[in-house]
Amino acid sequence: MLPLLDPSNPFEPFPDSDLALNEPNGLLAVGGCLSTERLINAYQHGIFPWYSQDEPILWWTPSPRLVIYPENLKISKSLRKTVRKGLFNITFDSAFSEVIEQCGSPRSGGDETWITEEIKEAYLALHKKGFAHSVEAWQDDKLVGGLYGVSIGAVFFGESMFSHISNASKVAFVTLVTQLQKAGYQLIDCQVRTEHLISLGAEEISREQFSKHLKTFCAKQPSNCFWNDFRN
Repeated sequence: MLPLLDPSNPFEPFPDSDLALNEPNGLLAVGGCLSTERLINAYQHGIFPWYSQDEPILWWTPSPRLVIYPENLKISKSLRKTVRKGLFNITFDSAFSEVIEQCGSPRSGGDETWITEEIKEAYLALHKKGFAHSVEAWQDDKLVGGLYGVSIGAVFFGESMFSHISNASKVAFVTLVTQLQKAGYQLIDCQVRTEHLISLGAEEISREQFSKHLKTFCAKQPSNCFWNDFRN
């Protein structure tokens, strides 16, 4: 039986990540809450919430873990040309609530999304406290793509992205990674494998290696903070 977290105690420690299930991959615990304290503790230990509307809060730490070391970013020739064309105006933290709302919209005509109202409220609280951030792609003053995630120390934990125009979220992501590298970030967590992220230079590492990185990099501060430099 999975450990059940106390919803009234956001400081309760998580179970050891080694106790996570192999199937489904990385499921570690159930319950708890989505307070800022609980979420920050989770991310520092390589754990994140992911569950559907009618489920209890589920906490995950999959292995292997997909990550990008910022210096290993790969940009294809076609994507590089798109970036150079300047089709999108990229900003940071200028429309966080709109980005998470768009990321939470059902995809491909479906009705379900894991970004519930509870998740939105929790990450908006993280944003207000300076931990959660968004990247926006604009075209003709319209939000056409973007992504959001959590920043702790020199680690950025990616959560979700959306795109209404081809390449909008890709340009936003590439711009983000470039800025993270300049700012001295050491690691970007992409959670689980997708071929799209593999093509951009992501690679899989073990849970053990990921945990070692977090112990070092979450305690390391970036050389500068750029989140407010690109506001509209």
